[in-house]
Amino acid sequence: MSDFMNKGKDFADKHDEQVDKGLEKGGDMADKRTGGKYDEQIDKGVDQAQARTGEGDQVR
Repeated sequence: MSDFMNKGKDFADKHDEQVDKGLEKGGDMADKRTGGKYDEQIDKGVDQAQARTGEGDQVR
């Protein structure tokens, strides 16, 4: 399992911009499905995930 995790981390490091955009899209979908009810929590989660996957650049 650790080999799989290492490959995932390597991918995220090499494709940081794509990962950040994917996280952003996921956050937007979650926000839409909840009708904006959890907007702040979703944004915070997306920001934290982006920070862990690399630069954490804000796409918004």
